[in-house]
Amino acid sequence: MDIEKILSACDHTLLHQDATFDDIKALCDDAIKYHTASVCIPPCYVKDAKAYVGDRMKICTVIGFPNGNMTTTVKVLETFDAIDKGADEIDMVINIGRLKSKDYDYVKQEINLIKQACGDHILKVIIETCMLTEEEKIKMCELVTEAGADYIKTSTGFSTAGATFEDVELFAKHVGEGVKIKAAGGISSIADAEKFLELGASRLGTSRIVKIVKEQS
Repeated sequence: MDIEKILSACDHTLLHQDATFDDIKALCDDAIKYHTASVCIPPCYVKDAKAYVGDRMKICTVIGFPNGNMTTTVKVLETFDAIDKGADEIDMVINIGRLKSKDYDYVKQEINLIKQACGDHILKVIIETCMLTEEEKIKMCELVTEAGADYIKTSTGFSTAGATFEDVELFAKHVGEGVKIKAAGGISSIADAEKFLELGASRLGTSRIVKIVKEQS
């Protein structure tokens, strides 16, 4: 697979707690240079990053991150604030405890309310696969589809494991029409990135691919 195609699927990501705005600017510079899909950054930097990149790069940010157990009201407010400050795409974390309690209406309604707050902006739903059973992963494919989100996403990258080939294959079998897949967390090689895309992912949440390309150039 062409490296440009792989890069164009990457959400070039920096979400570490100690990230400075200088770090974010460097991330944006690399994303623009290598034509990634977006940069995925902390909410506190969205406004400044949007002013820095203008229309040269899409800004993605995270909501309810990384634990997902904030109230729905807070997540919706976070979403409105991020969109107002210039975010083009939103990656939200589900309430995992509510899912495990089988409170499916709560989980679906929360996703739907955040999608409404997004308007025409893309919403990706992080389900944190490493914490879920296969049954729960399949259920989330159903709920994400019914709630009207644009993507189902494997992981935050802040838990015990990230994306696996098996999970992306599972998603591809169970998501509804129009729902895309984002693999994120632990994608550390070009070969892995290519494999995730071949299995059905449309986006990759990673910082490593751009770094590899830079090292090789």
